[in-house]
Amino acid sequence: MYRQEPFCVLLFCEEALGACRRLLQSGDFREQWKSSGRMTQQGAVLQGYNNELVKCIEDLCMQKEELNKQIQQAEEEKNKLQHEIQILNEQLECVCENLAQKVASRNELDAILAETEAAYMKILDSSRTLLNVLKKEVGSLKHTPELKTNVT
Repeated sequence: MYRQEPFCVLLFCEEALGACRRLLQSGDFREQWKSSGRMTQQGAVLQGYNNELVKCIEDLCMQKEELNKQIQQAEEEKNKLQHEIQILNEQLECVCENLAQKVASRNELDAILAETEAAYMKILDSSRTLLNVLKKEVGSLKHTPELKTNVT
């Protein structure tokens, strides 16, 4: 019952301690203690308070032990997670470096491709010009009289 309701246990212990203090602080406590019938009765009450206080303290100690176990487990879990985060950060750094190298390589290839395409377009343009010039030359050769006589 007390373990499930720690605040109730504390309140009960405080009430018991308060009753003990009031009893001890009362001016006529010793006189009442010495009186024949009441001394035994008050001793029994005091013993009951003492037993309850010991039980409360034992319950609180058990709660503290359980809480210490939970704290230790939480700290172990925290350390494990921090280690995993460190490993993941190292992996992320490697992936980022690898990605940066690949992007730089791709950019170089893009530049090479652009230069190659521009050069190829110049070659195509020159080839077209050369073909047009060649066609004109061949056409003009067919119209010259020398070729006609030598061919026959």
